[in-house]
Amino acid sequence: MTHRTSGSRAGFWFATFIASCLCLASACSRSEPDARKGSASTELEVEVLRYQGFAGQVSFPELAEDLGYLAPLRLEYIGSTISGPQDIQTVVTRDVDFGGAFNGAVLKLLAARAPIQAVMGYYGVDEQTWGGYFVPENSPIQSPRDLIGKKVAVNTLGAHHEFCLREYLSRHGFTRQEIAQVTLVVVPPVNAEQALRQGQVEVAVLQGVLRDKALERGGLRALFSDHDLFGKFTAGSYVMTHDFLERRPRAARHFVQATARAIEWAGSQPREAVVARLESIVARRGRAEDASSVRYWRSTGVAGRGGLIRESDFTMWIDWLVKDGQLRPGQLKLEQIYTNELNPFFKSAS
Repeated sequence: MTHRTSGSRAGFWFATFIASCLCLASACSRSEPDARKGSASTELEVEVLRYQGFAGQVSFPELAEDLGYLAPLRLEYIGSTISGPQDIQTVVTRDVDFGGAFNGAVLKLLAARAPIQAVMGYYGVDEQTWGGYFVPENSPIQSPRDLIGKKVAVNTLGAHHEFCLREYLSRHGFTRQEIAQVTLVVVPPVNAEQALRQGQVEVAVLQGVLRDKALERGGLRALFSDHDLFGKFTAGSYVMTHDFLERRPRAARHFVQATARAIEWAGSQPREAVVARLESIVARRGRAEDASSVRYWRSTGVAGRGGLIRESDFTMWIDWLVKDGQLRPGQLKLEQIYTNELNPFFKSAS
């Protein structure tokens, strides 16, 4: 486990890594492999999009490919990512063509002058899909004030769960100095419940299948959830580089359109049909992974139709980062941050 106080600013490691990434990206402008060049017979500029995934999970682009929406584009899986911030960093270094992360992490990367733009939302929070901050049932922690001096397990620093915790404390009148006394501990999500039950941390974030399995075992209670704080909202976006969007506009539009259709397909089908499809995808792709987590799929969690991005999906985090001193007022403009122009549902929503 890696210990770090939230007050020490999770952006330290993030900014350091990004600086090196940007140098690499500008100094080593890579030539595209021949396998990715479009043929004369296709209208798209590339045939393959490289990406990272998560073991035991099916992303919406993967679902789009399985449904036939992505053809003639194909996905090339290059490995599993450890977090959203890491995933979008690989977009900057051009190791992948698209990646996704929490919108606050996207903003921090843009503030580091990364040449990226968000093109669609892909995960979020609603009544069925949410992350909770759990304590043991007999824990003395009953109120926000009880969190001072305690350790909270999160999956990574500088991302969704850190922002929500800091917002929760801020809403309850904590000063920045007091927030700094709540220690964030990086724990892989699959180990968070065990760390909590063994007393290695006092609070752990649990969501999805890990939350449901933990609640089935009993003995835990939720202090609050991200849904309690913000209601239904899209929390993360897929990003692409400016270079990709400018040089391969048809491929970028086709990717967004196909993924948007997959989001809408998942949101319109009976839950059992979606779960069966996801299980089938995991079984057929041959990555020696456990498919049990997809059985707990509940909803897309995406607030905007087909992943449409709303201003509030970013302004809520811009306001927070400005308040926390991590962004200057007016430092980022919305037109720099995201575009809905590639999404087929944009005009119908206007």
